[in-house]
Amino acid sequence: MFDEKFITNAINRSAETKLDRRKLLAAAGIGAAGIGAAVLAPAAGAVAAPAVSAAGISDGSILNFALNLEYLEAEFYLHAVTGAGLPASLVGGKQAVGSVTGGKQVKFATPAIKAYAEEIAADERAHVAFLRAALGSAAVSRPAINISDAFTSAAVAAGVIKQGQTFDPYADEVSFLIGAFIFEDVGVTAYKGAAALVTNKTYLEAAAGILSVEAYHAGIVRSSLYRIGVETPSVIDTVNKISAARDSLDGSTSLDQGITVNGKANLVPTDANGITFSRTPGQVLNIAYLNPKAVTKGGFFPSGVNGALNTSGGAA
Repeated sequence: MFDEKFITNAINRSAETKLDRRKLLAAAGIGAAGIGAAVLAPAAGAVAAPAVSAAGISDGSILNFALNLEYLEAEFYLHAVTGAGLPASLVGGKQAVGSVTGGKQVKFATPAIKAYAEEIAADERAHVAFLRAALGSAAVSRPAINISDAFTSAAVAAGVIKQGQTFDPYADEVSFLIGAFIFEDVGVTAYKGAAALVTNKTYLEAAAGILSVEAYHAGIVRSSLYRIGVETPSVIDTVNKISAARDSLDGSTSLDQGITVNGKANLVPTDANGITFSRTPGQVLNIAYLNPKAVTKGGFFPSGVNGALNTSGGAA
């Protein structure tokens, strides 16, 4: 269990508003009378850690933004491996709970790919539970999520299929991997972009841990698709088109790479310095909403994400 000082410091930095802070303290059973001066106030001459980043975004807002993405990934992977999504105990919070549209169990033909999917699903469920625990009463509920028609919209936008056709990421294991590719690289760049905004070092370390897990996931998905694409080149073409579509949604800067570049394998997408790209929350939502403009809903989140960071194209 976390000690009282840790909980108090975390609450001070995660609450999105002063009201949230008071509610969180009450929920944690901590009051001013029960906390020593060493906990409530900085040591003499010390400077208290800021509750918000230089950009004016609270740690709570950042963690809730990440929680929305984890809800999406968890629902996709859990449906793919079990046929059902998150339990009721992991979806409630601030704002109304949204429903999940679509999703079904995939009939995996390759034991290794099935094992990958099961492990990733477990990781994403754990991420949801961890972020909810870190946020406490400030955690937002699961928003409405579309893991059916949104994939078709993404595939049409990428030129993978024509208008009127359907892309089903649960049809087979290759389609599942292509669906997973849509999310994984975005998750890595989202966590890297958020790192500069987090002020609480405990949360920053945790976010770095989640980032590394998402990078492992992305590596598994990219490597699996490349291996399949060596024998079936159309798979590589499909994946690279999705990458190009993501790049067209998040602005004029090139922040995405397919699994091949100039005909050669490109399993680790990096810049010239070998460093992963970053995306702002706004850029991430451009992709999640499947819209290059500044909007508050669409795509995989038909009613938008919950929390303060909810607008695409410049939310950061």
